[in-house]
Amino acid sequence: MKTLRNLLFLTLVMLIGVAVALYFRPQPLEQRIALGEQLGGDFTLQSESGPLSLNDMRGKVVLFFIGYASCPDVCPTALAVAAQGLHNLSEEEQQQVAGIFMSVDPDRDSVEKLAKYSGFFHPNFRGATADRETIDRVVKQYGAFYRMVDMNDSAMGYAVDHSSRLYLIGKDGKLARALPHATAPDQLSEEIRNLL
Repeated sequence: MKTLRNLLFLTLVMLIGVAVALYFRPQPLEQRIALGEQLGGDFTLQSESGPLSLNDMRGKVVLFFIGYASCPDVCPTALAVAAQGLHNLSEEEQQQVAGIFMSVDPDRDSVEKLAKYSGFFHPNFRGATADRETIDRVVKQYGAFYRMVDMNDSAMGYAVDHSSRLYLIGKDGKLARALPHATAPDQLSEEIRNLL
């Protein structure tokens, strides 16, 4: 009888633990936006040509992506998709769109490296980064995340695990959409056109 009682107690504790974990788990970004959570907002980063402020891009649609230049897969894919999405637009439409690639790895990504990296994908893209405090604030503003992952057996030393959303910011500077990094370029073009 005592064993049965202990098993019931442990089962109850386990169920309470699962319920607490489910209650506090992070909500998907789309759900947070749908529930009215205010994400996005102004920021100022450092680029090769000096301070790069989202506020200075009012009147343009901004494609914003958070990553790092040594990223082996997600960042190049996202920037290639974004570049193709821009190339699908007319020249006049492209002039109304800017791209910002923010690196969360300022120790390896200098502003010169970021300018070269982001410009490789599209001339409208600008690479930028900031001090750790600013990076963390912007990451939080956009509901993103990142964390350094030690890779002791790699020449890189560490990688960065990070969220992989393409953020579309409207001409008014407000976050309009958060899309998966592998969104089809045609879909991205339509999403951008809807904001022009």
